[in-house]
Amino acid sequence: MSNDAKHTDSSSRQPASCKIGAGPHAQAASPAGKRPAPPCTLVIFGAGGDLTKRLLTPSLYNLTVDGLLDDGMHIIGVNHGERETKAWLDDLGQSLQQFAADKASESHTGKVDEKAWKWLSSRMEYMAGEFEADDVFEALKQRIEKTPHGNAIFYLAVGARFFRPIVERLGKHGLLKEDAHSDGRFRRLVIEKPFGTDLASARDLNAHILQYAKESQVYRIDHFLGKDTVQSILAVRFANAMFEPVWRREYIDSVQITAAETLGVEGRGKFYEQTGAFRDMVPNHLFQLLAMVALEPPNSFDAEAVRGKKAELFDAIEPLKPKDVVFGQYEKGDAGVAYRDEPDVARDSTTETYAAARVFIDNWRWAGVPFYLRTGKRMAARRTEIAVQLKRVPFLMFRGSPVESLTPNVFTLRIDPAHGTRFDFNVKIPGPTMQMGAVRSTFNYNDFFDERANVGYETLLYDCMLGDETLFQRADSIESSWCAVDRVLHPEGGAMQVHGYPAGGNGPVQADELLARDGRAWRPLQGAE
Repeated sequence: MSNDAKHTDSSSRQPASCKIGAGPHAQAASPAGKRPAPPCTLVIFGAGGDLTKRLLTPSLYNLTVDGLLDDGMHIIGVNHGERETKAWLDDLGQSLQQFAADKASESHTGKVDEKAWKWLSSRMEYMAGEFEADDVFEALKQRIEKTPHGNAIFYLAVGARFFRPIVERLGKHGLLKEDAHSDGRFRRLVIEKPFGTDLASARDLNAHILQYAKESQVYRIDHFLGKDTVQSILAVRFANAMFEPVWRREYIDSVQITAAETLGVEGRGKFYEQTGAFRDMVPNHLFQLLAMVALEPPNSFDAEAVRGKKAELFDAIEPLKPKDVVFGQYEKGDAGVAYRDEPDVARDSTTETYAAARVFIDNWRWAGVPFYLRTGKRMAARRTEIAVQLKRVPFLMFRGSPVESLTPNVFTLRIDPAHGTRFDFNVKIPGPTMQMGAVRSTFNYNDFFDERANVGYETLLYDCMLGDETLFQRADSIESSWCAVDRVLHPEGGAMQVHGYPAGGNGPVQADELLARDGRAWRPLQGAE
């Protein structure tokens, strides 16, 4: 894991920016081992929203630059309100330019390749219409049926209240129908979170969708799984013989999974008031990280093999108890305003902006090992990581050294904003006596691989076009995740208490006490980058 190691496989190194012509035959070579996706019509419901502007359009642009979109690609943006296609594209183009120039953006490339944007935008059109209007779906049907391929993906980049009516109308107008005799024509449905708000609503939504589409057509998306550093967790675990033998309860003391942000709700007060940090992050994003680090080895990376192991893992999560969960809400501090002072937030709001939980997995590999999860807004640092702490060694032979000087062995998978791994361990301090000192070995992706613009949706969109469901959630896994947290969402003793913490802090003290009960403490948010 030393930074001094040399990367010898030059074939896997890809240029950070590729030039592109007016069509796929003029594009730069696709990344090694990847082929362009088949032609299709991508219909984006919610084309005027933030998701389309900040994530979907930059991702489609990056796929264009990499030569992974077919010349027959067509994109239809559906949204409320009359608007000319040119005005819509101008807005998207300006945003793309801003993201490319912003060094803090995951879309940062310095500048937009105008040929690539021209190629992509020439295949995009805007359609004004209500999401519940039948004439919109008839118009879509006519457009799609005129294409030579007949393939279509329907992306629901809309509020959850529109999931049902859109799916229902797609089904009733025959837009989700796949003909087995049509040379493999596909129709697929991409649904963003929140997929339900608890177990009952998730089951109900699944049942409604499956009236109109087969499970194999439904792609429940979680953008965390589009991050290269998240996908790399499986590679680190299963492609290196040094990890698998100790990746179990006999050697691992505990695991901490952190997703901390320095930002507040950033104008999303209405959404956050209805959702809160726990629903927004724990049963989806954090549980997905939990699954990647804890699932049993699949026989292959085939979609159903991986998703099957995830389903087993979610089934093995012990239902969370309210006493093992802490809610918090940021108050005015050095780093910003209080949550209750944010726009569209009630002045007496009890919505949590922080959540911590102690989770156990009841299977042979992990029984008795606590997984500590935490997520929060307006925290001391922006950090998403998984810290795997190994059990302490016997101290007797080191009696000449202060016990506190023996640092625990901790292997950290760094997901955001740092990308890589870190391992903390002990060595002998030079000198005549056996004195121990803590050292650290660090691997950073940028030391070995060229940086690429990536917002996390590129892989997910590409996989959906290919029909690869590996990184998408099945109905049973969704329901198992909600089942594990349902007692916290509907506690018998009334609503969960929400504790205050200063904006820019480390969370409420009650979260520290959650770990202190077990003789443990949270990993520091600041430092040790």
